[in-house]
Amino acid sequence: MSTILRKALPRVFATAALVALLGMSNTAGAETTLRMAVVNDLKILDPITNTGYESRNHGYMIYDTLFAMDENFEPQPQMVDTWTVSDDNLVYTFTLRDGLMWHDGTPVTSEDCIASIKRWGARDSMGQKLMDFTAEMAAVDDKTFTITLKEPYGLVLQSLGKISSNVPFMMPKAVADTDPNTAITSTIGSGPFKFVDAEWVPGSLVVYVKNEDYIPRDEPPSQAAGGKVVHLDRVEWHYIPDPATSVNALIAGEIDYIPEPAFDLLPQLQSADDVTVEIVDPVGNQGMIRINHLAAPFDNVLVRRAAYEAIQLKDYLQAAIGDEQYYVECTALFMCGGPYETDVGGEGLLEADPEAARALLAEAGYDGTPIVIMQPTDEPVIAAASLITAQFLREAGFEVDVQAMDWSTMASRRQMKESVADGGWNIFHTWWAGPDMLDPVVNLGVNAGCEERGWFGWPCNEEIEALRDQFVREADPAKQKELAAEIQRLAYEDVAYLPYGQWFLPIAHRNTITGIIPSSVPYFMWNVEKQ
Repeated sequence: MSTILRKALPRVFATAALVALLGMSNTAGAETTLRMAVVNDLKILDPITNTGYESRNHGYMIYDTLFAMDENFEPQPQMVDTWTVSDDNLVYTFTLRDGLMWHDGTPVTSEDCIASIKRWGARDSMGQKLMDFTAEMAAVDDKTFTITLKEPYGLVLQSLGKISSNVPFMMPKAVADTDPNTAITSTIGSGPFKFVDAEWVPGSLVVYVKNEDYIPRDEPPSQAAGGKVVHLDRVEWHYIPDPATSVNALIAGEIDYIPEPAFDLLPQLQSADDVTVEIVDPVGNQGMIRINHLAAPFDNVLVRRAAYEAIQLKDYLQAAIGDEQYYVECTALFMCGGPYETDVGGEGLLEADPEAARALLAEAGYDGTPIVIMQPTDEPVIAAASLITAQFLREAGFEVDVQAMDWSTMASRRQMKESVADGGWNIFHTWWAGPDMLDPVVNLGVNAGCEERGWFGWPCNEEIEALRDQFVREADPAKQKELAAEIQRLAYEDVAYLPYGQWFLPIAHRNTITGIIPSSVPYFMWNVEKQ
């Protein structure tokens, strides 16, 4: 083991994790092993109960999907071989490809897919809308099933091919029958890699090996679609929360790939020999300040609006991203450059107005209740954004309590609906890949379905939900844009969430690594080769 990792590991990994890592490094074949430095520890294996990208990325390694988005964000068949739509657009019939097998050797069936869609549809914002319009799902035989709609719905294939959280991954029926609010622990999928449970060391290492029985499609890869041809025997995720350690390890050749390098370390990577830094994301990312509508004092809309008045975008982008070639001061909840881009309602984010914020706090009768901000210190962009929000809120008259933790702890705690006094929270920051935000259906942030159907933060707004239903029924693109603008206006008015800008995150890898697929998800390991 190199000097760099040997010096860094005592403060990065626990002793048990270090022993496991040493053992793994001695057993892996270097010719076909790709070592990746990840900033988020995989603790939650379920990509349906958890929207965190570490769970999504894990899902793409071991699971497969019925449809998948190509480079143009058009849904293409993946596990599905053929499909038809009835003349009245109410019955979709899907037939699975030959040779689909679970990792335990049993065949993938229609019943597996139906159960998987139901579980995903109970949790995911886009899935919930599809289920609202679904009258029945039924197996015709082991390889063919139908989705019968109550009324025509134009986003069926787009929903089944959703590229990011929550992705409708297919799971065995016995697993998919798990209550959608209970996280699964199974790792049996049908995808191109297998999870090696015996070598998993939470807080240190995750290992995947090639699924020798996987049959890829014949088409060339195109983002999440096409043939998933695996050239690697083994992929290792090394959890290295210190960004400088991972960068030094990449430069030294101990790590092959960093999908999320820290922005302030990019110059060091760009000047290194045998290292490539490039942008493969065609859409970019959006920062999100998520406010808990259930917990005081943000259960009062005036207090939420005070937070809106207190902040301004450019401070986040300058501090967290730095180089303006990578970011845009964007107030469009559905992404700048996207088909539903609008600045309606977000004008106030361009300049902070602490006086207006104080006036709203006074009107609300704010009593100085501390605002608990969860700060994941192992996510550089989010950690910086958390501190900036804290400072803006303090300047506007809020009392603020920043509580430091790692991302995985925050990912678990943000599910809590209890009061702050009972371990709950007021604010957390995250960021989303652009495809997760592009329209009012896929964007979890504007889901105003209350405690029953909403995402962490749980905004509740019947008017927004009615407009989202109109959006999916509307066939006229111009009217869809009008609806999206009105949804954004109401989301800002109710402060469903606040964006803190839009940026493109480069990847960094050794020059020995080729075949990385351009995508908003930089964790696709099929097509990748190590020379």
